[in-house]
Amino acid sequence: MTAQMGASAAAARAHEELYAYWARLRRGPRLPGRVDIRPEDFKRLLPTVSLIDVQRDPLDFRLRLAGTGLYGVYGREITGQKLSEVYNSAASEYWRDQLTQVVETRRPSVGVHSMAWRGAGHMSILWLRLPLASNGVDVDMILGYDAVVGMQSESAFSGIRAA
Repeated sequence: MTAQMGASAAAARAHEELYAYWARLRRGPRLPGRVDIRPEDFKRLLPTVSLIDVQRDPLDFRLRLAGTGLYGVYGREITGQKLSEVYNSAASEYWRDQLTQVVETRRPSVGVHSMAWRGAGHMSILWLRLPLASNGVDVDMILGYDAVVGMQSESAFSGIRAA
């Protein structure tokens, strides 16, 4: 349990670090764009960072980039794939709802999602999603960070999203 708490605390610090970085890039109410992001500024987080393209008409999401550390989480390469190609229908819908909220509100979102969809109910992803907008207004990409932690019980954190 102590190792799990340590992993959760480290994940929370990583979330705070990436959020603070993103917040520094904002220009008043204007969102930062992909061009503003410098991966070398958060090197140690890169293995589980993702960039998600926002596609319009209809609204959909494609993983433009998935860090090398995510390969072990998903058991395969997910770069270039849409949500429906990565997840089962329930998990795909969960992520579609979360990412749609980021696009519509233009606000960061954070939460916990169980890996039970992949047969690993003892693990969860502590996730952070940060909106990016090349024009400063319309979200066209989402910067993601995932930290995988082992859970004591499968039902402890299954899709609960923090406000």
